[in-house]
Amino acid sequence: MAEASAGFRVLVVDDSHAMRAFIRAALEEDHDAEVVEAESGFIALRLLPQDRFDLVVLDVNMPDINGLELIRFLRQSSVHRTVPVLVVSTEASAKDRERGVSLGADAFLRKPFTAAELVERVRELRERS
Repeated sequence: MAEASAGFRVLVVDDSHAMRAFIRAALEEDHDAEVVEAESGFIALRLLPQDRFDLVVLDVNMPDINGLELIRFLRQSSVHRTVPVLVVSTEASAKDRERGVSLGADAFLRKPFTAAELVERVRELRERS
């Protein structure tokens, strides 16, 4: 008997509860995603070995392990190396984008953004992978 598909699983890493809730609502409604939340990079590092994710959405500025460090971990992991990463951040200068992309981010959204912008960017990432 074939195992049931777990669906589209997303790890959202942001220290803002409001931002995590906003992302969760948008993705659950439009992509029928199963969203797992982490309020810090440290918690994300504890969750990643326990599960598989189809997408990681993360903020750059977090208090313990920042988003750029988390991208570095993902890209060095044999399990998570190919998982698409969407960076959402208020830090959206060309230099910040270049740094994120050079570490392995697949896409970037500048805060604040709309649910429609998030959904469209996630749709693009899903089509690419």
